[in-house]
Amino acid sequence: MFWVTTDDVLEPGGVRARRDVIHHTGSVVVLAVDDTRPEPRLLLERQYRHAAQDYLWELPAGRIDPGENPLPAAQRELLEETGYTAAHWRRILHFYASPGFVAETMSVYLATGLRAGKAQPEEDEVIHKRLVPLATAVRMVLTGKIRDSKTISSVLWLDHHTTKQSDLGRTKSGAKRPSRLRRK
Repeated sequence: MFWVTTDDVLEPGGVRARRDVIHHTGSVVVLAVDDTRPEPRLLLERQYRHAAQDYLWELPAGRIDPGENPLPAAQRELLEETGYTAAHWRRILHFYASPGFVAETMSVYLATGLRAGKAQPEEDEVIHKRLVPLATAVRMVLTGKIRDSKTISSVLWLDHHTTKQSDLGRTKSGAKRPSRLRRK
């Protein structure tokens, strides 16, 4: 799943230091949104995470297998973990998970046009899923109920995007503009 290297580096400030780096093939995150109602609902999972010693609320996510492209990995993870498929996909964020010592990048995909199906979790995965209104998810972030960084950044991205859309959601004539969530 990962490998570690130790490098002797000359930092930009002129200091020589030993740096251990955890390398990873990268991960995908799926911001699956039901946009058929006035308030978007997003698909959250609750599962046990040993490193956190707790159950966490998260978005569907997983590792990109060697040789796999990010979008098919995101589509695979959504289906495996939740049973859902989506008609529309768009990459919205790309970032380092913890750049101090991990070289893993994460790509977040917005998935809309959701269709429910049967989940296909791995043998060791026990995943509880729930569609949560955006306002509830934002409250969960702000009150510390969501503590996972990929989920926090994605929920706040969606809240910002939706708020901006609401502010600009009508034309001068008062007609409703089409949803920006459905692009691509």
